Amino acid sequence: MSIYSLSNFLQKYAQKPDVVEAFQLESDQMLKIDLNGDVWIKTGSMVAYKGVIKFTREKMMEHGLGKAIMKSITGEGATLTKAQGRGELFLADNGKRISVIYLDSNAITVNGNDLLAFSPSIQWDIKFLKNVSSIMAGGLFNMQLSGRGYVAITTHYKPLILMVTPDKPVVTDPYATVAWSSNLIPELKTDINLGTFIGRSSGETFQMFFRGQGFVVVQPYEEVTFQHS
Repeated sequence: MSIYSLSNFLQKYAQKPDVVEAFQLESDQMLKIDLNGDVWIKTGSMVAYKGVIKFTREKMMEHGLGKAIMKSITGEGATLTKAQGRGELFLADNGKRISVIYLDSNAITVNGNDLLAFSPSIQWDIKFLKNVSSIMAGGLFNMQLSGRGYVAITTHYKPLILMVTPDKPVVTDPYATVAWSSNLIPELKTDINLGTFIGRSSGETFQMFFRGQGFVVVQPYEEVTFQHS
């Protein structure tokens, strides 16, 4: 147990001095966004703000008919809120660790539940994993993000990045898979037998198979979250 004097406590946990970046980590579990315009955030992730900021949950047709239909069909879990205004916005997600990525005309695919925030300059789309067994794994749809701007993702504990090469494919547990380079198209494999229908399914039953050239981000935790709209 750590015991601090008041001055030491304030010094240790006070808001950090500003830096140039729009997305800044106040701690491993807290993201600060210097807002001057708008940003998309995960609904329910705001914990505090300074300034004048308005929050508007995304409308059904906010991103066009195609995405509206896809979200309706899929039940994609990345329910978004637009934060607009000027000030400092603080985000968190159930104490999960936050990583900030700057995309420079490249792309990443993220599990919808693990997406915390992204710049308005980022283009996004919902991607479909074609193997129908993925429905049973609860990971059928994911968000592909591309362009220039910031993307903040969350993980339980410290993430691990595994490199995929043509001669060394990577196999992961869908419940522990957070993100991957968008040039990779994972195959979802399943090993269904009588035993797998009893109790909760696991990464031994359902597996994501990555081949090619790229990376996969995994976390040391099986997050069994079925996506909802």
